[in-house]
Amino acid sequence: MAVGARDYIDKLLVKKYADEKVDNHEAMESMVNPEKMLEAMNDVATIQRNMFMLSQKLSSVCYAINAKAARYQKKEANGG
Repeated sequence: MAVGARDYIDKLLVKKYADEKVDNHEAMESMVNPEKMLEAMNDVATIQRNMFMLSQKLSSVCYAINAKAARYQKKEANGG
């Protein structure tokens, strides 16, 4: 399948729109500052990591408290 203008109308359209500029991203100004966005994403990641570590420590402490407070009873074995 060939690419390009094949008939007279297509050639005229190519000539007409050859110099048109569309969505020139280099000339556009972003609505969001990329540095601030990356900083915010980094802050969220840091908070999530700290919350996960805190959750792990809390789980470990609760496990230790429950283990220390556990009371075990001896069960008598029946001989027969």
